[in-house]
Amino acid sequence: MARDHITLKCTVCGEENYITSKNKRKQPDRIEKKKYCPRCNKETIHKEKKS
Repeated sequence: MARDHITLKCTVCGEENYITSKNKRKQPDRIEKKKYCPRCNKETIHKEKKS
């Protein structure tokens, strides 16, 4: 399968908040998104966790 499950980790506090999937053929690089972190109580950059 081309889709892979990944975990998104907050760059500020290190909390693993979100689980999503991505197409590893179309996006071979690690993704980063601006998402809400409940621990920081604000929107922060979340990067793909090393698997």
